Amino acid sequence: MSKLVIEKKDLQHNIKKIKEHAKVNGENDSGEDVKIIAVIKANAYGLDMKQYVQFLIDNGISFFAVSTVEEAVKFRKLGFKEKLLMLSSTSVKEDVEKLVENNVILSVGSKEAMTIASEIAKANNKKLKVHLKIDTGFGRYGFMYYNREEIVESIKNNDNLEIDGTFTHFSNAFYDDKYTKMQFDRFIDCIEVLKMNDINPGMLHVCNSSAFIKFPEMHLNAVRVGSAFLGRLSFQNNLGLKKIAKLESKVVEVKEIKKGEYIGYSNGYKTKKKIKIAVIPCGYIEGFNLKTGRDLFRTVDKIRNLVTEIKNLFKKQRIYVEIKGKNCEVLGRIGTYHVIADITNKDIEIGDKVELSINPTLVDSIVERKYI
Repeated sequence: MSKLVIEKKDLQHNIKKIKEHAKVNGENDSGEDVKIIAVIKANAYGLDMKQYVQFLIDNGISFFAVSTVEEAVKFRKLGFKEKLLMLSSTSVKEDVEKLVENNVILSVGSKEAMTIASEIAKANNKKLKVHLKIDTGFGRYGFMYYNREEIVESIKNNDNLEIDGTFTHFSNAFYDDKYTKMQFDRFIDCIEVLKMNDINPGMLHVCNSSAFIKFPEMHLNAVRVGSAFLGRLSFQNNLGLKKIAKLESKVVEVKEIKKGEYIGYSNGYKTKKKIKIAVIPCGYIEGFNLKTGRDLFRTVDKIRNLVTEIKNLFKKQRIYVEIKGKNCEVLGRIGTYHVIADITNKDIEIGDKVELSINPTLVDSIVERKYI
C-alpha cells in the first residue's frame, strides 16, 4: 500500500539548476560545455534505475556512471544504450569480461587492472576505451598519485587501451576545503606528468556532488553528480535544490485506547490518558526512520555526536508522520510493517493519506516507485 513518490517537477527543477551551475565557468579548455555524468548507483539512489534514468535522458542527460558490475549489467538489460562508466577499478578477469561484453567504459587504477583490460582487449581484437583512476588521498581505488612512473609505464606498456578520461575522487569535499584543494592539486600535477610523457589524459573529472557545488573552478571537462539531483547533500547548498522523494501510505485503522494500556512491541509506550490512534501499514521495511552510518569527518562533529547521544539517554526522541497536513507523533516502537500514530483531537479517518520523511536509498525494493 505504501509507495515512494517522486515529483517530476522537483526533479526537473534540480536538473535545471545543476545544468546552470555546470556552466558557471563557461566552456572548458576544449571549447565544449562541462559534461554532466549522472551517478546512478544503489538503484539510482533508491529512485528505481529504469524510471530515473529514462527521466534524466528525457531531460538531456546522456552519460551515466555506476559502482558495481551488477549495476552496469542491469543498466544494459533495461535497454539503455547511453555512455556508461564503471567507477570502480577491478582486476577480476570475469568482471572485466562482463563489463566489456556490455559495452561499459572501464576504470583502471592499478597495473593489474591495466594488464587484465589489455589482455581482454587483445583477445577481442579491439582497442578499449578506459578511464584512468588516480588516488589522490582517498585510499581506495586508483594509482597512488606519487607513483607517477608506474602510471606512465602501465599506460605505455598497454597500447591497446585508449585513455578516454582521467579522474579522482574526493574523500572529504563535504567539510574539508583545504584537503580537497590539496587532492585537486595532486591530480593536476599527475595530469601534467602524463602530458609531459606525451600521454593524452582525455576527459578530466574530479567533482562529486559536493565539490561540484562548492568548487566551480574544479569542474574541468566533466562532473559526476549523484545526490545533488535528489537535493540531498551533507551541507547547506546555495543552488536552491529541492529534496525529492517521500513515502506515502494510508491510515488503515482508527481506534480509541484507554489510559494505562501498552502500544507496540516490548510494551515501549504506555498511555497516560485516553487517546485515539491511527494504524499505518509501513515500517522499517519501507525505510522509515532508518539511518545510514554516521559520517563523522571533523573532531567537532564527533564531539557533537557524543553529546547528542548522551542527551538522548535522558530524553525521549519524538518521531512524527504527516496526516492530512497535520504532524502526528509516532507511539511505541516502529514495526517491520506498521506504525502507530497519535491522532487524538485530530479529524483523521481511515483512508487518509500519510506522508513520511525517508532516505530513498533505504527504501526496500519491494516498495513501488511512482513518478507524478
